[in-house]
Amino acid sequence: MNDSLGTTGLILNEPLLWEKGKKGRCGFSLPKRDVDVSPLDPGLVGEGPDFPDLSEVDVVRHYTRLSQWNFGVDTGMYPLGSCTMKYNPKTNERQAGLAGFTGTHPLAPDALSQGALQILFELEQYLVEITGMDAATLQPAAGAQGELAGMLLIHAWHRKKGSQRTRIIVPDTAHGTNPASVALCGYRPVAVASNEQGILSAEAVATVMDEDTAGIMITNPNTLGLFEENILDIAEVVHSKGGLVYCDGANMNAVMGVVQMGKIGVDVMHLNLHKTFSTPHGGGGPGSGPVCVKKELEPFLPVPRVVKRDDKYALEENRPDSIGRLQTFYGNVGVMLKAYSYIRTMGAEGLKKASQLAVLNANYIKEKLRNTLHLAYDRPCMHECVFSDRYQAPHHVTTLDMAKRLMDYGYHPPTVYFPLVVPGAIMMEPTETESKEDIDTYIEAFKAIVQEAQENPDLLHDAPHKCKVRRLDETTAARKPCLAG
Repeated sequence: MNDSLGTTGLILNEPLLWEKGKKGRCGFSLPKRDVDVSPLDPGLVGEGPDFPDLSEVDVVRHYTRLSQWNFGVDTGMYPLGSCTMKYNPKTNERQAGLAGFTGTHPLAPDALSQGALQILFELEQYLVEITGMDAATLQPAAGAQGELAGMLLIHAWHRKKGSQRTRIIVPDTAHGTNPASVALCGYRPVAVASNEQGILSAEAVATVMDEDTAGIMITNPNTLGLFEENILDIAEVVHSKGGLVYCDGANMNAVMGVVQMGKIGVDVMHLNLHKTFSTPHGGGGPGSGPVCVKKELEPFLPVPRVVKRDDKYALEENRPDSIGRLQTFYGNVGVMLKAYSYIRTMGAEGLKKASQLAVLNANYIKEKLRNTLHLAYDRPCMHECVFSDRYQAPHHVTTLDMAKRLMDYGYHPPTVYFPLVVPGAIMMEPTETESKEDIDTYIEAFKAIVQEAQENPDLLHDAPHKCKVRRLDETTAARKPCLAG
């Protein structure tokens, strides 16, 4: 590989603002004071450091320089598997930023919120149609809270039937938050292993499914990037014992517009609007994790519910079987507006095409790197593919070494060491928004790194070489974090 995106250039160091500031500097001018000075109570100020005195140019350059250290999906390819870090059309940001939305107060009466309520109502209907379910709530603030809401709905359903079940089946190919959501709701997660094909078998589920098990929490497509082909048979096993099927829909980017989960045995599922439906993912959020359910679970959805009566929209609280509120107000509405805009601009065919391209791109990478990296499961994948470092082990080069070296070539590393069922896992998700040219350059970079691993493994052990910061001591950082401001 002769040319790479990774390079060096004018990268400026930047001190802390407290080091940068000088007494007397000011970045703005206040009008002449017409009231007497009234100093703050020392008891309110505390013993912490005062705010630094900075000029306007100090502030602008500080944040500009910090932004130039960042790498994001607007900068280049972000192949994080299981995260769906795709480029999102900026028009959706514009719609969500309209003054009529940003200026709406959450305590405004329904009569003054008809536009926003209509969009929330219609978004629920779109998500119901896409998933093949019967009803939805937009309240959960993220996928993990959506998972918890789903578990609470299952618990409420069993409680209404007079059943006190204690277990939930969780496959080894589930998302990492699934067992935590199960435990947080008071259930005991029961692990079940996937088969040699990387998917779950109905027989394996049948061995652990009993009358004390409330249901199964299955990620589909799973974290190996494979579609759970036996989902109909699995659902039949679970339903025959009185359980419910929960689907973690965080990987919906592979099947939206193609598969309706409600028609293949799923009773409740969450979606990640910040993965699949146009909100930038990462940076701490905000996210949104709507939950879609079949009609028998609708009475238990959280309040308030957005309802339509006589062409008017309202928030309804009177739902006696509801699991209650998940948030103070209704959810992260800005994220929902972006999702609404995305769905409306894409249309049914556009959403289906996005899924098809995501799957095509992942399979293209899988085929192009199949002889370069060890392929954990040699079969068609969905939106992501999983390799390992088995071929590099004789050269004492690890997955982490290759991921760090990839940064020198100008790419954010893929997900590493997950899923846990693949030792030394390298999980790649190119997403539908990457062109063939960009994917080819990424493939060439990985092939070059593998060649380096054979010829000069020490080069990888010390990588990255061109980044602002060299390889960090992650073990010490985790065990002895520096939390000083």
